[in-house]
Amino acid sequence: MRFVALLRGGLDIYDTRPPIADVKPSLHLIGLPTDQNSSFERGAAAAPGAIRTALFSGRGNLSTESGLEIGTDIMLTDCGDVPLLDVDAAADDALITLAITKAIEVGAIPLLLGGDHSVTFPIVAVLAKHYGPLNILHFDAHPDIYADFEGNPRSHASPFARILEGGHAKRIVQVGIRTLNRHCREQAERYSVEILPMLDFSAEHVPVLEGPLYISLDLDGLDPSEAPGVAHPEPGGLTVREVLSILAKQNAQIVGADIVELNPAKDVNDITAIMAAKLVREIAALVHHNHSGDTP
Repeated sequence: MRFVALLRGGLDIYDTRPPIADVKPSLHLIGLPTDQNSSFERGAAAAPGAIRTALFSGRGNLSTESGLEIGTDIMLTDCGDVPLLDVDAAADDALITLAITKAIEVGAIPLLLGGDHSVTFPIVAVLAKHYGPLNILHFDAHPDIYADFEGNPRSHASPFARILEGGHAKRIVQVGIRTLNRHCREQAERYSVEILPMLDFSAEHVPVLEGPLYISLDLDGLDPSEAPGVAHPEPGGLTVREVLSILAKQNAQIVGADIVELNPAKDVNDITAIMAAKLVREIAALVHHNHSGDTP
């Protein structure tokens, strides 16, 4: 197995790191500290730092359940946070687009730490510009397809409506949904969104999607007993093990992923941040394996 190192640094790494075509896939961990489009309680802007603290804490290590290790088998570069202003969605979209574009230019797979779920729209838009329309696997308690939530078309309750309007997705599968109201049901029918609600849910019913695949993981898709640190807790959600089982089924090329909606102010003993850090490791391992076929 090729040895690859874990790097810690800022976004200026993009100016010095040349593209390398003959190595296993590199992942760029990029923080998006924003919650300007949160509809209820702000706090998600503090999430990237909380997840990093848990990820690099001495309480655990950087191994994954497959046996692959970040820093030994998996190249993960921590690129720091994008310096978002968090007052102007258009300006922040431009900064997010620039960060994702630079990752693509050096052949890296972006793994984004939100922030609220509104960040998924600019991420997917720039990835789709490069790869073509994406297949999206979306974990959430909410479908986030409001046409216009409370007068804000960029609300964190609307990113998938914007993605679908823009033609950036060819298929969206939503898992964990348990708040589907009439408007969102109509939106799902309008755009042919595939929703697997939690009522009578079984992980075996989640399809295996083709590539290019994007994974968007809203932490309130998990049950509040396992992820209390969110602004919109909804009982009756997924377990961590169910999420991992669903991810493990996916074998397509993954072109990006996000983990969003951690609200550290609502967390209990850092449980949600620790769980998010585990998901960073497991998604990184899945990206690595699906691109290279590498196993321990």
